Amino acid sequence: MAMITVFRASISRSLPNCFPNLLSSSSNRNSAPKKNKLLCYAASSHTKTIRSEMSFCVGTHMIPHPKKVERGGEDSFFVSDYNGGVIAVADGVSGWAERNVDPSLFPQELMANASCLVGDEEVSYDPQILIRKAHAATSAVGSATVIVAMLEANGKLKIANVGDCGLRVIRGDQVFFSTSPQEHYFDCPYQLSSEIAGQTYLDAVVSRVEVMEGDTIVMGSDGLFDNVFDHEIVSTVVGHSDVAEAAKALANLASIHSMNSEFESPYSLEARSKGFDVPFWKKILGMKLTGGKLDDITVIVGQVVKSQHISLLDEDQTVEAHTEQENKLKS
Repeated sequence: MAMITVFRASISRSLPNCFPNLLSSSSNRNSAPKKNKLLCYAASSHTKTIRSEMSFCVGTHMIPHPKKVERGGEDSFFVSDYNGGVIAVADGVSGWAERNVDPSLFPQELMANASCLVGDEEVSYDPQILIRKAHAATSAVGSATVIVAMLEANGKLKIANVGDCGLRVIRGDQVFFSTSPQEHYFDCPYQLSSEIAGQTYLDAVVSRVEVMEGDTIVMGSDGLFDNVFDHEIVSTVVGHSDVAEAAKALANLASIHSMNSEFESPYSLEARSKGFDVPFWKKILGMKLTGGKLDDITVIVGQVVKSQHISLLDEDQTVEAHTEQENKLKS
């Protein structure tokens, strides 16, 4: 079975989770050559099949909102080694607290359901279908933004995103690919919901990216991207060879910026661009809207690694298969 891990932001933590060479039962079936009347009719005593596969080496870090530490925050995520790897983040919408609903329950159940469905035949390694099935199976009241990324062994990264969780693919020292947030209006993102009025998997932005060995994928809730610029993400990733340390450094940087009232964050810049600013009398004094955004912060850093799987047929198997072929020819 594939390894699946589901997390809720109960504490600030760092989890390295590398799985470049793990073989599930399904990959074992594919790697062992079957007896075949043509396959083993070889001159040498050993037959090798070598294939290169892409996968993730993953590190994660979570920091809850300063006022939500005791409750564990409202973000949730999971990491799976199925196929080339699956990573996902869901961010609960805090407005539900005004209705006496725990905003963390919906994203937590959504991620738990998604983690159980990654190998489902109907999902067929499609992140949009995974969102559909996980959403349909979620009974908790609430809503959440969500992003799912699936890496195929051939290097194709498939992404489905509803709302303002985000993903960056970093190649070398620059952002090679970036998702875009979906909003109804400023600070009101698209979201999956227990209510009929919410969005569905059909509203997801679906992307496909060809990744290479050495590429770095950074996924996070808006607590990361509202407080850290892309160039800071790149410099932080480049400065840390270990994915767990990179995830921790990014989460800590987002946390520091979120509490800095003088920092011109991505969030404050967007707010000003949408017409939000300080009162007029403050503008006269040369003041402007600045500061980060206090929020739950979830960061997943995945490095794309390449591994070679070798299938070996030994001499006894070759002779047996060869004999089987001869018997078939004689008959």
